[in-house]
Amino acid sequence: MRMVVIGALVLASLAGCAGSKMKEARSGVPYKALASDKAALVVAQCVQFGWQDEAVFGVDAGGFMEAAPAGGYTIYTTAGDYFVDVLTTGKGATANYYAAEDNWAAKRRLAALATCL
Repeated sequence: MRMVVIGALVLASLAGCAGSKMKEARSGVPYKALASDKAALVVAQCVQFGWQDEAVFGVDAGGFMEAAPAGGYTIYTTAGDYFVDVLTTGKGATANYYAAEDNWAAKRRLAALATCL
């Protein structure tokens, strides 16, 4: 029981840290903005599944989904260094992708995102 409580506290603290990073990133421009003819939920679920692929991302494979502040869905990594807001636009969706830095991980996550559009 004690381990469950400790685990929950660790996850809560990580979510808070990731949340502040994401809020700060949203105040700027996205790393890449993409459009899709697919529904926002379909795109979001595909991105989440793709980002959880350990064969591609190794131990950093993480894709968590929650409601986006502006509506739609946010898919993010454990520390919030990489995330995408998938929003409904017309009959399709817009994906605003944010990356903490321009590196191989950012490009690899962008490529996984692009396959979902």
